[in-house]
Amino acid sequence: MNRTETMYDIDYQRLGDYIREVNVRNRELRVTKPMGINIDKHFMPSVANIIGTDLSAYKLVCKNQFACNLMHVGRDEKIPMAMWNDANPIIVSPAYFVFEITKTEDLLPEYLMMWFRRAEFDRNAWFYTDADVRGGMNKDALLDMRLPIPTLARQREIVSEYETLTRRIRLNEQMIAKLEETAQALYRKTFVDNIDKQNLPLFDIADITYGFPFNSELFCDDNTLFPIIRIRDILSNKTETFTSEQVDKKYEINDGDILVGMDGAFHMTIWSGGYALQNQRIVKIVPKKGKYVSAYQIFYSIYDAIKQLESSIEGTTVAHLSDKDMRKLSIIVASTKIQEKTYSLFETLNRSVITYKKENLKLNELQSLLLARMGKE
Repeated sequence: MNRTETMYDIDYQRLGDYIREVNVRNRELRVTKPMGINIDKHFMPSVANIIGTDLSAYKLVCKNQFACNLMHVGRDEKIPMAMWNDANPIIVSPAYFVFEITKTEDLLPEYLMMWFRRAEFDRNAWFYTDADVRGGMNKDALLDMRLPIPTLARQREIVSEYETLTRRIRLNEQMIAKLEETAQALYRKTFVDNIDKQNLPLFDIADITYGFPFNSELFCDDNTLFPIIRIRDILSNKTETFTSEQVDKKYEINDGDILVGMDGAFHMTIWSGGYALQNQRIVKIVPKKGKYVSAYQIFYSIYDAIKQLESSIEGTTVAHLSDKDMRKLSIIVASTKIQEKTYSLFETLNRSVITYKKENLKLNELQSLLLARMGKE
């Protein structure tokens, strides 16, 4: 690509002219553990029950080959699509569509996978899904989709930028995991294994706020308005929902607040997504000042109890966490001297974790911008 050439100058090419279907079965049972695809478009161990299943009918996926489930659109209307990049092959369901690039001199597998990660790709794919309740997509519709194919040199530049961001995100994730492991070990040693401890009601230790019933008709994607956290946003620590509705300050959420979803899966997090507003059916837990009890101490004290409640509630379509349930929760506390000592350690660990998580949110935004530019640059 010369200096004046941009992607506007590149014709969009039909995907089917660059790929072909691969239909190699696991006849010799070389692989015995099938894989699926998660909503982040990565392969993962299959959760299907394979006892008694004929794995010889499963399809092999080799290095630089792709697999997708065209018969199902995942959560958030994403097409399950992933590229395998290991020398050892895997197997996927016979229902999956497996394919590879034929014109490797024109198209890099990594570049194509980046295209599949674009929000625009999923939106276009969703447009072609049929009326089936599972949201199936016709294979021919996928083959007829178009994408810009710049020179290999430019493709390598784009892939390199994306992978640089990916490596930084993974490094931060490793640091977060180490810091959280340290916090858990400190909690076990100080409060679980310590004989000098007692249980106090959660409401004596923390301020509890239940979310506000916002008008969902005012929800929008205008990021100049107030960001609002819904249950589905808790684990991701980010939101793409905004509202013009103004509410009392007690419904404001800030970094370090503990959030728990009260419907369905009782998602839990120590929030790191910055200022936002608290929607209904989310409970916010903030340690009381002067108690020397950190968010980590509260989080680890109530986590197992809440998850047990989640798994034990039966007889309803959706599990609900109630105020009565919350008032049964207790926090393990130690002597004042130990509390003061561990409080500063927990707070230091928590600040570091939040810093890394916030950096990853920014890096993910940069990746999204890079993916969006693929069709506009």
